[in-house]
Amino acid sequence: MNIRSALYFSVILLHYIFVIHVSGQDVKNVGNTTAENKYYNWYNLDPLKDKIVGIGTERAYNELLKGKTLTSVIVAVIDGGVDIKHEDLQGKIWVNKGEIPGNGIDDDHNGYVDDVNGWNFIGGPEGKDIEQETLELTRLYKKYSDKFKGVDKSALSENDLKEYTEYEKIKSKYLEKANKALESFQNIQNFTKVYKFSDSIISNMLHKTDYNYKDIKKIKTGDNEQLKAIKKFLCGLYKNGFNAKEYDDYLKYTSSRINYQFNYKFNPRSIVGDNPEVWNDKAYGNNDIIGPKPDHGTFVSGIIAGNRHNNLGIKGIADSVKIMVVRAIPDGDERDKDVANAIIYAVNNGAQIINMSFGKDYSPQKKFVDDALKLAESRGVLIIHAAGNDAENIDTMAHYPNNFDLAGKKIMDSWITVGASSQKPNRELAGSFSNYGKKEVDLFAPGVRIYSSKPNNRYEEGDGTSFAAPMVTGAAALLKSVYPSLTAAQLREILLKSSTKYPKLKVYQPNDNDDKNNKRIKVAFESLSQTGGVLDVYEALKLAGQYVNSK
Repeated sequence: MNIRSALYFSVILLHYIFVIHVSGQDVKNVGNTTAENKYYNWYNLDPLKDKIVGIGTERAYNELLKGKTLTSVIVAVIDGGVDIKHEDLQGKIWVNKGEIPGNGIDDDHNGYVDDVNGWNFIGGPEGKDIEQETLELTRLYKKYSDKFKGVDKSALSENDLKEYTEYEKIKSKYLEKANKALESFQNIQNFTKVYKFSDSIISNMLHKTDYNYKDIKKIKTGDNEQLKAIKKFLCGLYKNGFNAKEYDDYLKYTSSRINYQFNYKFNPRSIVGDNPEVWNDKAYGNNDIIGPKPDHGTFVSGIIAGNRHNNLGIKGIADSVKIMVVRAIPDGDERDKDVANAIIYAVNNGAQIINMSFGKDYSPQKKFVDDALKLAESRGVLIIHAAGNDAENIDTMAHYPNNFDLAGKKIMDSWITVGASSQKPNRELAGSFSNYGKKEVDLFAPGVRIYSSKPNNRYEEGDGTSFAAPMVTGAAALLKSVYPSLTAAQLREILLKSSTKYPKLKVYQPNDNDDKNNKRIKVAFESLSQTGGVLDVYEALKLAGQYVNSK
């Protein structure tokens, strides 16, 4: 690719890196928000008082919670790990008081050795951890390909024929998505060659590697046609918001998709040493709850429980909460067995609320998860689940885990699915990437331009329903800490009833690029979820008080 053609390609690439959502993953915005930005704490602001579609946390603490005694609430975060040493999470991590740290003994006899702050279901007995995984689609493709390799379709039994038909669908979907991933990978590789060459030229001319759009604009090119093309290319990138870190993240993402997620020969499960399709063991894994990449879980935990009083970083929603860390989510698709055992571990060890900011398109061992959810329901545990980032209607498109069993019957009365909303009550209120559904999605919560904690005492901005879900989790924990007698089902009812409604508001349907008139389709915001509302902590606390006092 030459420099001139790369200029055109850069516009396309920018769409992939900075605009289009990554299927099933959380989206990062260009650049990081700093604490000086007046919107860094926007999601804690109040829709009525501050004219921002936040959740009213600050107003609630200032007007409703002064002098209130808060009871500690245990919240399990099932995720990819949490940096429990983060400055904003100190004093916020659950401690298993029945376990003596580091003695190699299961002191509390719960089946897990030295589970002081939680457990890791994607680690091995020797301390190794799974970081990368394949997609469930890839695993199913591999499984069926091995089973039906060289098989005569006409000789199959009726049951095998049904399975073969499903295999054909899986194969078609796998090849389609794998080829798109390969195309993206090849595109970014081609782009990288041009970008690195251009960057080296400009860096040498400016005598620095950290330059910006204004620096490039000042360069005199004279009659040098190559330099003119390079200048035009880089100006085009930086003018449209190019960020070197975001580019590097995307480069790693496309590489991961090819090398791991769509690589049917890749199988890291030997690290754990079990059969993930058989649910006859529960005490596998290790106690490394931080893991090799705790970025996502640390971000989620900060939203729920970030210290509100240390003048550092962020202000979490719940002031009296202990985070139980349960590591079960790799970079790739989670295993049903791990999710099921993570839920069971959380329930059996006292979690009152569980945050599940993950999801996938296929669930071959769904019954494992369903049985775990039934246990959670029987123990009065509230589960909060992210709707997903595929901009799809999950009333019609499968997204797992969900709250319906294999027969289509609802499993829990204490389950909430959350979509992502943005700052203003306008046509862009629904996050462009957010899944939605009048039946499957209960309500929306802030999930666009969210600022929270990252490993090693860092803070960063990001988008995703993964960050909307812990808004609801934090709100539920706050309600429970103020009114401990509230049941999980009551917490759900209160949070949904008290959400701020926008009955007349038309919004862009998530990720609908255009219709026949080349205009984005607008729909009623209330059509995107069961409540048609956005989480409101202030109103939820008022309603919770009415529930308790009425008794």
